[in-house]
Amino acid sequence: MKTADQLQQLAAWLADTDIGLLELRTPEGMVRLGRSRAPSRAIVQLDADDDGIAPAPAADTATAVASSAGVFLHGHPMHPVPLARVGERVVAGQPVGLLQIGPLLLPVAAPLAGVIAAVCVAAGCTVGYGTALVELQPFG
Repeated sequence: MKTADQLQQLAAWLADTDIGLLELRTPEGMVRLGRSRAPSRAIVQLDADDDGIAPAPAADTATAVASSAGVFLHGHPMHPVPLARVGERVVAGQPVGLLQIGPLLLPVAAPLAGVIAAVCVAAGCTVGYGTALVELQPFG
């Protein structure tokens, strides 16, 4: 399919992004590269049946994820205050950040009521679809 040097170059390019899975199909075959489930998140070649997606987080946390590729913002560009801070209580559907796509700002909503446990992405970072942005611990 691809030479070892070509695969190493693809892996290096993939490592510099937040893309979780790359599937390349040619008439000669298919190659799938993704991030390992180990803490290092190193780029590895995946089996055909491996979706490259890590197992769901534990039931004691919930994650607000990016609904599209864009730039993650902690708050509105015209206001210096973040929409949500670590330790704050939020209700389901409350905006906890914004996703900027060109001039468009989309709210990133809390998937459930809880306490902000972590903001996973720094303000102004480019993110891909499905990137974990904010972790919450549910009430109760």
